[in-house]
Amino acid sequence: MKTFNIAAVVSGLDEEYPYYIIKGINDFARKHNMNVSYFAAFGGVVDSRRFDIGEFSIYNLTDFTKFDGALLLTNTFADPKIRYKITEKVKAAGIPTVVFESKEYPEFYDVSIDNFTVMKELVDHVIKHHNCKTVNYISGPMPNPEAKARYDAFVCAMRENGLDVDNRRIYYGYFRSYDGVMAIEDFKKSGLSLPDAFICANDSMALTALSALEKMGYKVPDDVIVTGFDNTINARNSTPALTTVRRPVYTSGEKAAEVLYNLLNGIEQPKSTVMEPNVIFSESCGCPLPVQQHITDFKKSTYQRIERNNANVHMINRLTAALAEAETAEECYDRLSAVMPQLECEKFCLCLAADWEDSFNSSSVLDDNEYPELMTAPLIWENGERRSVDCFLSREMFPEKQETGGNINYFLPLHFGERCLGYYVMTNSDFPIYSLLCHTFTMCISNSIENISKLNHINKAMDELNRLYVIDPLCGIYNRNGFINVADHLFHDCINNQRPIMMSFIDMDRLKFINDNYGHKEGDEALKRLAAALKESCGKHSVYARFGGDEFIIFTADVNESTQEALEKRFLQSIDNANKYIRKPYRLSASIGSVIVVPQQGDTLYSIITQADEKMYRVKRNKKKSETDGER
Repeated sequence: MKTFNIAAVVSGLDEEYPYYIIKGINDFARKHNMNVSYFAAFGGVVDSRRFDIGEFSIYNLTDFTKFDGALLLTNTFADPKIRYKITEKVKAAGIPTVVFESKEYPEFYDVSIDNFTVMKELVDHVIKHHNCKTVNYISGPMPNPEAKARYDAFVCAMRENGLDVDNRRIYYGYFRSYDGVMAIEDFKKSGLSLPDAFICANDSMALTALSALEKMGYKVPDDVIVTGFDNTINARNSTPALTTVRRPVYTSGEKAAEVLYNLLNGIEQPKSTVMEPNVIFSESCGCPLPVQQHITDFKKSTYQRIERNNANVHMINRLTAALAEAETAEECYDRLSAVMPQLECEKFCLCLAADWEDSFNSSSVLDDNEYPELMTAPLIWENGERRSVDCFLSREMFPEKQETGGNINYFLPLHFGERCLGYYVMTNSDFPIYSLLCHTFTMCISNSIENISKLNHINKAMDELNRLYVIDPLCGIYNRNGFINVADHLFHDCINNQRPIMMSFIDMDRLKFINDNYGHKEGDEALKRLAAALKESCGKHSVYARFGGDEFIIFTADVNESTQEALEKRFLQSIDNANKYIRKPYRLSASIGSVIVVPQQGDTLYSIITQADEKMYRVKRNKKKSETDGER
């Protein structure tokens, strides 16, 4: 059996509608050895444009040319720009594509329901059967084709029944459950009278609106009717049970996968497939409760959901605490690996921008809306085993090629604000679609990666500050601070163990002359050449530094008289070599004075430095005297 690779695009995985669509797709895919890769985001959740830019970055990752076909849940997108960008990429790829709930794209096949007719039937029922005259409407996002069809049906039913559509009584939401609460808050602030009914574009908004109304003291349906759309589990089992629309969501997902599979096998398919919905009249509009799921089955499924949710809450809490303590990338990977068995996934790939540890400013999708070319997968967890991939191309999407069929992959974005950190791929786990905590899990990983990136940045900044504190920026060797820090420990060890030491103090000759006649830039070059001669002359057991201005210093332990002679000879020879090969209009020279002592208790590093300094000045005075006598 040939293995087909399918790309699926969806916004939001934590609602019941995409859950059942995806379940239908997945069940068909597994039976027919198809690999399905979902590219998903949770946009519009935290009311932040910058956050949404980061979330939607995952859609920039998808390279449809690497897939055999595509399934598009464009009806889950509120943002028409994102929807347009995705559909244009699919069109450019030229692969067979099935889209849900949309006839806007003649290039694609579609699976849909008649939103308009069924919503109009529901609104007509509320008006005619329950004599509602004043009606509020809680809408989905108007750029969404399903939301638009349901809104149009509401308006049409109102006008056909001779009722006015009052724009003050319409609230435009995003299909999110919280929109129901916001709609009731908006109604309270409006000062309008209580309507006869709230018609809602989906069950999620309807249930929270119903709860908000009851908190205000209103009874449903005695004081006001509330209706929904989708026939979710919560809608069927709420009190009162919700009047709503049942649509064959699972079957739609299964059918879409079947249409695509047949197309890929060269079997002609109808351009449009319409699934039949129907209205469920129930308690929230005042109708009798229809035959429901057996109470025992409902209690069992509810208990399982609660137990699974509690387990996931505990897992997230433990993971959050563990990641907060992680100070290195490896510690982060260890903590993530520990929770993988609870997620019941076969494989987990953490994919990050290749430079995520080296650069605090990881690639920003705000600038170019693209993933960086190079990615790394520092953690690949598969059935309890761990490995990594150092580097792969982002256009490949997977850090490792899939060799088998029937796999379900979920690609979810990792970001901090609008800054793209990478993504992860979870394979063969239902956690992304059944758990309301998947988004929380994703944000935990993002925050941990961001924190480690910042910690690396801070540590590097601290290292640089420490380096600047102990290193002379001109000469690239220790400065006075660095010398004291390193030499002081060695000095006290020499006192305790009576080890002989040598302190050499060096003063550059005629630096003022070079600065005055050739400029300070040339003076700086002369200092750097002198430092190079110092570095060349000293062994690995010596500590040397620019002590300040034109003064340099060397500290050496475990020495004798021949050590002093050899060091000074190497140093002066190195200066002579520099003069010979560099050929400046001036001669580089320096005076060096060395003392050898066995330090005693009560001696200090500075007292020995003073002795060497005095020795150097005697050498310098003798040198000047010799030069003066020679001139005579």
